[in-house]
Amino acid sequence: MPLPFLTADRAFDATDDVALPFDDHDQWRRPYRPGPWRVGAAALALLLASFVLFAAVIIAAAGAVPGAGATFALAGVIILCALRMLRVGTWVSRHGLRRVGFFSTRTLEWREAGAVRTVQQPVRWLGLPRTVQGQALLLVRQGGEQLTLLTDHNADFLSRVEAFDRAADTIEAWNAEYGAVTATR
Repeated sequence: MPLPFLTADRAFDATDDVALPFDDHDQWRRPYRPGPWRVGAAALALLLASFVLFAAVIIAAAGAVPGAGATFALAGVIILCALRMLRVGTWVSRHGLRRVGFFSTRTLEWREAGAVRTVQQPVRWLGLPRTVQGQALLLVRQGGEQLTLLTDHNADFLSRVEAFDRAADTIEAWNAEYGAVTATR
């Protein structure tokens, strides 16, 4: 079963010189692969869900149907959380930029976006309260509000500096392509 949110398509070939390598620019795509920390955490959550499902089967076989139902529901919540964890990130299309968080999603049209730039600043390490010095890709909206799109210390780019640079360059290219087009309309 293909998982489209994990596919890299041909966007990540080192020999590809095209800034916007996708064929269909209307489809929402993440311009980078999910990092090993994010995939590992989702895999551990799915492993936990398998144990919870096994426990639910044992509880159901023992005849405690309400307890089995609650345990099945818990396993379902764990599976949904693991899938949502894999969806978290920055997505782009011809229509705009989408910042998907665990609990919320924010979509901006390219005409609302001002500059996209990489800056050195304190960033959160793996989303925890601890901050370290690192790089962040910021989107500055037309009104001056700044939105952090990526950091080099999040679950996708920790210890993957080249991948962060490539993803930042790709998002900047999407902004240059479609931000300039929609600004002239």
